[in-house]
Amino acid sequence: MTQAVGTDQAVETAVETPRKKNLIGLTRDELKAEMQGLGEAPFRAKQLWHWLYHRGETDFDKMTTLHKDFRRRLAETFEVRRPENKVDRLSVDGTRKWLLRMDDGNEIETVYIPEEDRGTLCVSSQVGCTLTCRFCHTGTMKLVRNLDAGEIVGQVMLARDCIGEWPSPQDGRMLSNIVLMGMGEPLYNFDNVKKAMQIVMDHEGIALSRRRITLSTSGVVPMIKRTGEEIGVALAISLHAVRDDVRDILVPLNKKYPIAELLEACRTYPGASNARRITFEYTMLRDVNDSVADAKELVRLMAGIHAKINVIPFNPWPGAPYECSTDAQIDKFVTVLNNAGYASPVRTPRGRDIGAACGQLKSESQRQRRTQTGYAPAPAAPPPGASFPSAAE
Repeated sequence: MTQAVGTDQAVETAVETPRKKNLIGLTRDELKAEMQGLGEAPFRAKQLWHWLYHRGETDFDKMTTLHKDFRRRLAETFEVRRPENKVDRLSVDGTRKWLLRMDDGNEIETVYIPEEDRGTLCVSSQVGCTLTCRFCHTGTMKLVRNLDAGEIVGQVMLARDCIGEWPSPQDGRMLSNIVLMGMGEPLYNFDNVKKAMQIVMDHEGIALSRRRITLSTSGVVPMIKRTGEEIGVALAISLHAVRDDVRDILVPLNKKYPIAELLEACRTYPGASNARRITFEYTMLRDVNDSVADAKELVRLMAGIHAKINVIPFNPWPGAPYECSTDAQIDKFVTVLNNAGYASPVRTPRGRDIGAACGQLKSESQRQRRTQTGYAPAPAAPPPGASFPSAAE
């Protein structure tokens, strides 16, 4: 089966049909339809929803509010599956990264970042990535396929399995926030991302507020308005440059949707306000996008947008064609933004030692295969004639 992604792309989304249907990823209406197919009343779906998404139960025999014959018939027809937890790595700073295997053998990575006042899960939306951002390790992978809704929700559920957070607490959550910033471009898998987040936000299940979910896009402009209208989560933009000639190289999608079009979509993003600001992600690359002149231009571009700016020190990976800006240059850059009134936190790198920091995600098995064969591809060269002129400070 081929599914449309975004406005003009299509990728293969079919997976091998498992022996039993997985209930994770079904909407309430879909779950009701399955229960009706078993000859059960609609309220059974509500009971089952509670066990699946509030209690996180995977064993039908332990769903004790369901009558015994119903549990038996459920077990004959369905399963409650998560992605397979193939590798579980823990960083010295407490960050945790899982290498997850899907039913068809494809693999993704998911990262949990604990902090004193919250815990954030970085969720993937595709196997590989449709984009080729030059500073991002995931961008060196080819796109294999979209994740389905169950595989996206399954990342959240497996993380909660691992940190022991069932039933779903209302307060004091260890997993309190989700960022769709893992492998893939979420807006090129819009339907599955929307379905998965609606399940995650359902108040009788995992019950995570839309205010605690952030979707990050590299700038699929036609889908931004739909994101605000149909999902309603916070928006983050992977900007990383203030001039089209630079962003065309760093984020090639910019050639299709240049900065001016992208920022206009942000100005009209449904629900954006001073209380719900759009986050602009800006990775600091030495002598590429980090001058004081770049910072001043970023301030100019933000006019009319409810914005905050996450300044991200570049996280290196093997073969990366860039270096991180110096601390002194980052300080100069951030000072310009702060003086203009923009909240501009410098993101503390987390999980660098396990390849879990921003821009470092790439299937562990691919890294291992290249290590074993001695093969490490050289970074792609910039297009002919491309350069990164340093703006005068």
